[in-house]
Amino acid sequence: MSKNRNPHHVPTVLVANRGEIAVRVFRTVKRLGLRSAAVYSEADAGAPFVRMADATYCIGPAPAAQSYLRVERILEAARALRADLVHPGFGFLSEDASFGRAVEAAGLAFVGPPPDVLAAMGGKDEAKRIAEAAGVPVLPGYGGADQDDAALERAAKEIGYPLIVKPAAGGGGKGMAVVRIEDDLLPALASARRVAAGAFGDTRLLLERYLAAPRHVEVQIMADAFGGVIHLGERDCSLQRRHQKILEETPSPAVDAALREQLTSAAVALARHVGYRNAGTCEFLVDDDGRTFGFIEMNARLQVEHPVTEMVTGLDLVELQLRVAMGEALPLTQQDVTPSGHAIEVRLYAEDPDAGFLPQSGRLLHLRWPDEARIDSGVDEGAEITTHYDPMLAKVIVHADDRPAALECLSVALAETEVLGLRTNLPFLRTLAADPTVAAGKVTTTWLESAYPGWTSGVDDAGVPPQAVALAGAAEAARILSRRRGPDPWAAAGPWRHLEPGPTHVIVQANVGEQLVDVRGTGPFRVGETTLAPADPSHEPDGDAHGWAVDGTRAAAVATPGLVHVFWDG
Repeated sequence: MSKNRNPHHVPTVLVANRGEIAVRVFRTVKRLGLRSAAVYSEADAGAPFVRMADATYCIGPAPAAQSYLRVERILEAARALRADLVHPGFGFLSEDASFGRAVEAAGLAFVGPPPDVLAAMGGKDEAKRIAEAAGVPVLPGYGGADQDDAALERAAKEIGYPLIVKPAAGGGGKGMAVVRIEDDLLPALASARRVAAGAFGDTRLLLERYLAAPRHVEVQIMADAFGGVIHLGERDCSLQRRHQKILEETPSPAVDAALREQLTSAAVALARHVGYRNAGTCEFLVDDDGRTFGFIEMNARLQVEHPVTEMVTGLDLVELQLRVAMGEALPLTQQDVTPSGHAIEVRLYAEDPDAGFLPQSGRLLHLRWPDEARIDSGVDEGAEITTHYDPMLAKVIVHADDRPAALECLSVALAETEVLGLRTNLPFLRTLAADPTVAAGKVTTTWLESAYPGWTSGVDDAGVPPQAVALAGAAEAARILSRRRGPDPWAAAGPWRHLEPGPTHVIVQANVGEQLVDVRGTGPFRVGETTLAPADPSHEPDGDAHGWAVDGTRAAAVATPGLVHVFWDG
């Protein structure tokens, strides 16, 4: 796969990123027999992606501005590690044209589009002008050079209300605001400029016709340097919270064959028009009539949700990226792309749905992934989750013959997932997977806020549920027995032997709140008035994790000295 004239040279792929996407790229790199190189911050020194790499280089302290956003340090690492290619992943510098230029100026292959194309498509305003020139439908809007309030007010009157204000250089929903009446425009402009200046260093704004209940549908494209351009079908990303995607699936339940042909043809036409190369995604909003659509932006990189496309096509998108970056032509034509079945992905975050989805930090005491699902993750058990980076822990991806079967697989996979040590959005994902509107495929980009305006887990915020206390006490009892008498407390101790001469004081943390309890062990173990028993007599302990049943509720608990975390079904 190498352009290097030495047939014995093994190309080195440096990933200028971290976490899950670095792990994802390295898996393909290793499968292809290439050499992997990781750059990492001091906070990531023990992370899985660093351990996976053949060569590593520390580029600075934990804050991204001092590490993963420092172009000169990344290029220094590339030279030191003898890299041939630089894969930017997603986020950080992945859509920074100046980074792409610096990589190429250093004599390295940038695994992405040409930097000039990256620059042209990086701004929403310029991307829309290019799309219009390519004959691609766009939503009515304004992104002109005149950015003073008067010009934007005039443009708003022409577009009509409601409209949406967007930072031209932004992404991820930052700074976006819906303006429904003229009196709200100027405050929205001022707010969007503040956010845009701080987040993107660019105060240019874009105005766009607001669709009240659209679908968010995107088309995956892949292009080489020889004029080859193909699409890999569409993905539906309509299930969002504040413009942040939560669930992605392919094919879209809202796209029929005629609309699919229009969307994919538009994406391929735009890629050809701009001279695109490598992986990219064209994003569209589809109106609730199911026929009207408009281009909104192009993500000139690999998307977070690319696994669902891989699941239905059987293709490795990272492999295609690397082959194109090494100068190869695409190894397949459009006729070779034959999607099969239905795939769904959800994003598991370290965030608290009961507190407005506030990002969480702490140590992952216990992780258990489902057996029948693809898990893309950059963390493992024992990892310290910090607020320096995106709080995504993993992507849970399922594939089945059809959409109902895929949703059932998703529900099972989420039920089997266990995360202890900090709060996550797992209960929320389980709720969504079982929601009738989701099952019917009727979700729009605005549905979530109206359907779940103040979602809570349903756990009493006043304290720890009694079952959780009992289960936690059981886990602590098992931990003590395991420590004193062998790996299996029940086999080693016999049926309900004396635990300790006095009570063990335990602080229980279970989803909400804390509670101090005493664990005593004469005869059957008791916590308060509850008698404890193992859920399965043949249960084999997994480290400090144990399965329990109390009052008909099954759960798992992880005990560390003086602290017990509980995960339960009830």
